[in-house]
Amino acid sequence: MSRKLSTIDPSKKWNGPVREYDLIKEFVIAVVVVGFLALTLAAVFSSPDEKALTMQSWAKAAPADFVQTTAGELAGTTTSASYGPPYNKNGEGQNIGPINLSKAAGVRIPIDPAQSFVIEPLKSQSDSKIQSAVSMWISASAQVQAKWASAYSDALTKDGKSLSLKDPSGKYGPVPTLVTSLYGMASTGALDGALTTSDSTLPTNFTKPLLFLADSGSYFPDKAAAQHLSGDQWGVMNETGSWPGQSWLWLYSLWYQIEPFKSSGNADILVMSLMGVLSLGLLLLPVLPVISRIPYWIPVHRLIWRNWYRRSGE
Repeated sequence: MSRKLSTIDPSKKWNGPVREYDLIKEFVIAVVVVGFLALTLAAVFSSPDEKALTMQSWAKAAPADFVQTTAGELAGTTTSASYGPPYNKNGEGQNIGPINLSKAAGVRIPIDPAQSFVIEPLKSQSDSKIQSAVSMWISASAQVQAKWASAYSDALTKDGKSLSLKDPSGKYGPVPTLVTSLYGMASTGALDGALTTSDSTLPTNFTKPLLFLADSGSYFPDKAAAQHLSGDQWGVMNETGSWPGQSWLWLYSLWYQIEPFKSSGNADILVMSLMGVLSLGLLLLPVLPVISRIPYWIPVHRLIWRNWYRRSGE
């Protein structure tokens, strides 16, 4: 077939069958029909998206979880604190073999959880007690800060439900005041604004609140699991609620459910690298040896284009 096609002279006038076809008319009809269906279905079913999670909703729904996470941010024990690039240098990041792409990219979005999530927002408050606690924290050494915060975080975790613990001996330093003050900001909604506008006057950067939420002990993970969005629930291809999601992402989700990806700390980079290789293979199908010959050995295309082959006599 390829040899016959190669002998066709493209400069010659087409003498085969023709029929009228109005491309503009077809395009307009398609746009009108699809637009009508989209608007009608949107009006009938509305949007499947859930209301956005915020610091305020977290503080009100799970106050103990919020204050425990805040204490963990000050102690440097949360996921964000040890994440590594692009946020900080406290973790190795993911690598593929001997290549550490995270370190190669470096820290591009500097995040110090204690400073970014707690101290900076509290600096915007006018309360003298809060500012005194902030000053006390800033003036202390890193070792003393860690000692205060770790002791308070451990005590809160052990207690499990209190929003603040008494400190007659002063071993927690300013940490109780910092934690309860941030909880107060979150409850009023002020923390959401402080985190999204800390780097810009326009509230368009949600990196900090998202990282803070992701550090939560149970609130955020429980919300995700309830909507079937966690990794072991094929979350990347699901929509919230019972609505169908991005089914074409099933191939990405698949690898997270099997070994060695399932238990690997480098799962993300391994999966994306594998998908990159598979996508490249798909692009190169026409030139790959053996694989490019499959259509000749299994000529499914002749079944699909059987009318054309029948008329052409091939």
